[in-house]
Amino acid sequence: MKKSLIWLLTAIMALTFGTLLYFQIMYLENMVKMREAQFSENVMRSLHSAIGLLERYETLHYLEEDVQMLGASDEPEYVPIEKASVVASPVSAPKLTYPSPTQDVSQRYRSMREAIRQQYQYQQGLLNEVILTILRDAPLRPLEERADSTMIREFLKSELESNGVTLPFTFGVANSHSAFLYTTHGFINPSETYAYSTALFPNNGSDYSLYVEFPTRDSYIFSSVRFIIPTLAFTIILLVIFLYTVILIFHQKKLSEMKSDFINNMTHEFKTPISTISLAAQMLDDESVRKSPATLKHLSTVIGEESKRLRFQVEKVLQMSVYDDGGGSALKFTEVNANSIIYNVVNTQKIKAEKDGGSIEMHLDAHNADVILDEMHFTNVVFNLLDNALKYMKEDTPPHLVVSTRDAAHDMLEIRIRDNGIGIKKEDLKRIFDKFYRVSTGNRHDVKGFGLGLAYVKKMVTIFRGTITVESEFGKWSEFIIRLPLAEVSPLRPE
Repeated sequence: MKKSLIWLLTAIMALTFGTLLYFQIMYLENMVKMREAQFSENVMRSLHSAIGLLERYETLHYLEEDVQMLGASDEPEYVPIEKASVVASPVSAPKLTYPSPTQDVSQRYRSMREAIRQQYQYQQGLLNEVILTILRDAPLRPLEERADSTMIREFLKSELESNGVTLPFTFGVANSHSAFLYTTHGFINPSETYAYSTALFPNNGSDYSLYVEFPTRDSYIFSSVRFIIPTLAFTIILLVIFLYTVILIFHQKKLSEMKSDFINNMTHEFKTPISTISLAAQMLDDESVRKSPATLKHLSTVIGEESKRLRFQVEKVLQMSVYDDGGGSALKFTEVNANSIIYNVVNTQKIKAEKDGGSIEMHLDAHNADVILDEMHFTNVVFNLLDNALKYMKEDTPPHLVVSTRDAAHDMLEIRIRDNGIGIKKEDLKRIFDKFYRVSTGNRHDVKGFGLGLAYVKKMVTIFRGTITVESEFGKWSEFIIRLPLAEVSPLRPE
C-alpha cells in the first residue's frame, strides 16, 4: 500500500472520528443545559408556590383572629362596610328572615333576595376588614412570626417534591441589603455559589428574599446525562486504537522497507563472493591454468578469501538467531578477562587498519577487567564495533581508532571505542541500535550491510547486564561506550 493512500485513509478516519466526537460533546453540552433549565424551572415554580402558601397561611391567621374577635363580642351592632372603609370593631352577622308561607311567590322571591344580599354584604365586609388588617398590620409583624424556618422548610419540601425535585436543600432569608436574618445548616452565601431566589410576600411590599441552594445539584444533573459518557468513552477508545493502528501500519511499512533493503544488501554481499568462487572454479578447468603453479596458488588464495568473506556474512545473519530467541539458549557464561579478549580482537583488526594507512591505539588501563559473559559473543561484539569503525571512515583520512578500558564507578568496567570517521547525525543516534536500521552514508556507496550488527551488539550487551551508549559529532568522530558489571557483582553466574 502506498504511503499517499495510507495518509488519505488516515485523514478521512481522523476527520470522521473528530466530527463524531464534536457532535457527541455538543450533544452532551446541550443535554446538560437542558437539564439545568428544566431543573431551574421546576425549582422556581416550587418557590413561587411555596411563597403563595405562606401568603395564604398568613391570610388564614388573620381570618382566625377575626373570627375569634367576633366570637368574643357581645351583641355587636351591625355597621355596613364599604370597600374602602376601615372598621374599628367587628360587625355582627345579619339574621336571615325567611319568607312567610302566606306570601305570594314574588314577595317570597324579594324577601329571599334581600336576605341573601344582607348575608353577602356581611361576608364582603368581613373579608374587606381582614384584607385591610393584613395590609395594615402584616408588615409590622416580625418575620420569624410570619415565616419561620420550619414552616418554610415544610412548604418548600412539599412543593419541590410535587414538581419532581427530591434533592436535599438549604435556604436563607435576607433583607434588601443582602444581610441574612437566618440560614439553615450548610447554606453558603449566594455571592460565592449558585442559588435560586424569590421575594417573600411580594404582594405586601416586603423587602425580604428567600434564597435556596442545592448542594448536590451538579451531581444530579450529571447523573441524568451520564448515559452519554460510555458512548463518548468508547469513541475515544476507538480513536486511540485507530491512532495506534496507524502508527503500527507505518512501523510495519518501515520494517518491510528495511527488510527489503536487507534482502537486497544480502543478495549483493553473497553474490560477489559466489561469483568470484564460481569464476575461479571455471578457471581451474582450463588445462593451461592447471599447468601454472603460480596461477593455481593465486586461485586457491582467491577461493579461500572469498569463502571466508562468505562465511563471515553468513555468521552475521546467524548472529540474529540469538537476538530473536532472547539469547538464553545459545550462550555459555564464563568468567573472562575483557582486556585479553579486546587485545586479541584489536590485533586481528590492526592489519586492516594499517592496510589503509591507519592505526589502532590501545589503552587497556582497567585494573580489574574480569567479567562474566559469553566469550564468543563478546568477541563478536568488539569485532563488530571495530569493523564498523573501519568501514565508515572518511575517504581522504587514514583511520585512527582508540580502544580503551578503565575502572568505572559502582564496580563497572568501561570500554570505549573511538574513531575519526564520518560520524553519525543526531536524528540517527536514537535508532542505530534498531534491527535492520542503516545509517545514511551520504556519497559512500561502497559500504554494504544488513543493519544487524549494532542491533546484535545492543542485544548482547543487554544480556550481559550491561549498557551501551554512543556519542558522535557528524563529520568528525564517533565513540561507543560499553559498561559491564564486574564478575564480583554480576548477577550472571558462570556455568
